[in-house]
Amino acid sequence: MNTFFTIIWLLVSALFQSTLQLTLPRKFVESRQAAAVCDHNISYCAKYKYQIKTIDVRVDHFGFAIEDTFKLRYLVNDTWRKAENAPIFFYTGNEGRIEIFAENTGFLWETAPQFGALVVFAEHRYYGESLPYGNKSFTDPRHLGYLTSQQALADYVELIQHLRSKSGYSRSPVIVFGGSYGGMLSAWIRMKYPHIVQGAIAGSAPILQFTGVVACEAFARILTSDFRSSNPTCAKLIRKSWSTITEVTSNDEGKKWLSDNWKLCEPLKTTEHVQTLKDFLKEVYTNLAMVNYPYENDFLMPLPGNPVNIFCRHLTNSSLTGKPLLSALHGAISIYTNYTGKTACVSTKNAEPTLDADLGWDYQSCTEMVMPICYDGVNDMFEPLKWNFKDYNNTCFKKYSVSPEPYRVCQQYGCKNLSSVTNINFSNGLLDPWTSGGVLRNLSSSAIAILIPNAAHHLDLRESNSNDPYSVILTRKIHRYSIKKWIEEYR
Repeated sequence: MNTFFTIIWLLVSALFQSTLQLTLPRKFVESRQAAAVCDHNISYCAKYKYQIKTIDVRVDHFGFAIEDTFKLRYLVNDTWRKAENAPIFFYTGNEGRIEIFAENTGFLWETAPQFGALVVFAEHRYYGESLPYGNKSFTDPRHLGYLTSQQALADYVELIQHLRSKSGYSRSPVIVFGGSYGGMLSAWIRMKYPHIVQGAIAGSAPILQFTGVVACEAFARILTSDFRSSNPTCAKLIRKSWSTITEVTSNDEGKKWLSDNWKLCEPLKTTEHVQTLKDFLKEVYTNLAMVNYPYENDFLMPLPGNPVNIFCRHLTNSSLTGKPLLSALHGAISIYTNYTGKTACVSTKNAEPTLDADLGWDYQSCTEMVMPICYDGVNDMFEPLKWNFKDYNNTCFKKYSVSPEPYRVCQQYGCKNLSSVTNINFSNGLLDPWTSGGVLRNLSSSAIAILIPNAAHHLDLRESNSNDPYSVILTRKIHRYSIKKWIEEYR
């Protein structure tokens, strides 16, 4: 850790001596204002201005038997590109429509004008409208098998090569950006294709959250600490609520009461329904911690600033038990499910409806993205649940007729030995439970770990806000310093 802080302060000193500016360039401000007007190439009125384009890419980049192609969508903005071989700022799209990530990665948009960069957001195959086999992409296991991170990275390489083939871009340095799974892809594309990508900003990228690398209980402990830090009673009542839910719903009257009291769209009828509700609550708590930003946002759901604190205000009475406890918990949950007051009923089917990523990510979790998470019910606020790969494998096989490969990611990209990695900024907010699988120590002199106090999931990649903590402002300066350095080294 001492090494980390030494490097950070060396970078800070360099930053204050450099000419990098934190304020937004006038062109960027003007473009933001202009973006409020809908464009015929844009599917809706976006916060940022871009054109939507497609490129034909192979369904299978690694074999010769399948020659099928499909149209991969990407968003592009060349407003700030003035010189020959301008930098290409490339966002490696993750599990959802690419517009969502373009709207929530303001740091890239704010930084591009300073470097005169071409901005590109690439959609991940099998998400959004980049479906290799259209509506049949998820109905046939033979079609779904091409949904892998390796194939996605190859898509991005092909797109980058396509961009560089255009006049004036043959020697353009490429800097990739990504948050969460997108951050993993940014790190991996730099690691796997260093001759294509010159540097990567990998925000909240849990590239170590895999079997045999990180303890399965680490995630839940960080998540619990967020709620405990807000109010120790809050975490205790959440832990107590699991058995309370079981007790109250042990009969039909209790199931009906909870369904009515919580205004559930899908009334509880069976023990399986109750388990679905519990699984939904786990997702809600996880998401609250992930997007525990200091200002309002609607990334996953419309939420207030510091949502964990607002949530925990409902859970301060340690004497609560039974139905009164569940009524109080409903009030807290409503911060996530009905902050706007416009939700008629609460659906437990999907805790992240804005991403529209359920099918794709569930399949990836059943193949290569096997990230073990467990709960002990003592050091965390959840019901005890051991990690059981056999049960996990059986569930995946029933769903997709596939068996997970828990070691594939570490075999493909590396996990324990990353000493050769260069030109990557791994940033992790200490409020983010996914920090459990993040790179928390420097890997080399140019592959650095940045730990951000008071920051949740890739807050540093979001647009600037007056409520940003100083640690986030400083992290963005470090990112800009690194980008400048990587571009100069390439040239």
